[in-house]
Amino acid sequence: MSAAPPRPWHEAPVDALRRVVGVLTDIDDTLTTDGAITPDALAALGRLRAAGLHVIAITGRPMGWSEPFARAWPIDAIVAENGAVALFRDGAALQVEYAQDAPTRAANARRLAQVAQRVLHDVPGSRLARDSAGRVTDIAVDHSEFAHLTPQQIAQVVALMRAEGMQATVSSIHINGWYGAHDKPSGAAWIVRRLLQRDLESERERWVYVGDSTNDQRMFGLFPISVGVANLLDFADELQVWPAFLTNEPRGAGFCEVAASLMAAR
Repeated sequence: MSAAPPRPWHEAPVDALRRVVGVLTDIDDTLTTDGAITPDALAALGRLRAAGLHVIAITGRPMGWSEPFARAWPIDAIVAENGAVALFRDGAALQVEYAQDAPTRAANARRLAQVAQRVLHDVPGSRLARDSAGRVTDIAVDHSEFAHLTPQQIAQVVALMRAEGMQATVSSIHINGWYGAHDKPSGAAWIVRRLLQRDLESERERWVYVGDSTNDQRMFGLFPISVGVANLLDFADELQVWPAFLTNEPRGAGFCEVAASLMAAR
């Protein structure tokens, strides 16, 4: 866990990269650029998979939003809603599994709706994310995708969610809140065990994590080969845990940098 600014990604030791078995990556502003995945980032995913590396996306985006990408992208899985939902292909079919059972999800849904209404009432100008219809286990308040909240308003939303007993994180575009112990690290460990029969905790040095925002800090702290794409610097004043490395380019182009180094080390 580093409190110091990261080293340039090109300084990552080749021997360590050669031992990597998989890549865990955030989606928004890490894989995507201006809200969409670019052809070069999509091609980078394909090259990683073709080289035998596992690729799993870990995102705060909802289950419904993630479905088409879990079907179409050359990846093993998407873990959505900050560790709550896993989507992966089983032959031609898309499988969806949850970290919480159905009665728990139903009970939490009622509580989530109540908190959402309180946020909208208590924080003037706040609005739910446009992808909210696809959410199953959390709520998301838009702060930078189609709406704009000030840092003070973001802090107010986070404080309100936590006062209601929720976990709350801030991504580059949304404030996410949910009930339950799951998070990005637990979701990553769950899907790696479920699909690959591997123990992520015991082999963290063999996985790369790539992210772009404050809600990636726990993952940055867990993985020795953690990488921030260059736009992570937009959150420099808010970061307490930095990744080990930083790419030269932002967003999808930064992810392509990561993929190129991993391919060169093979």
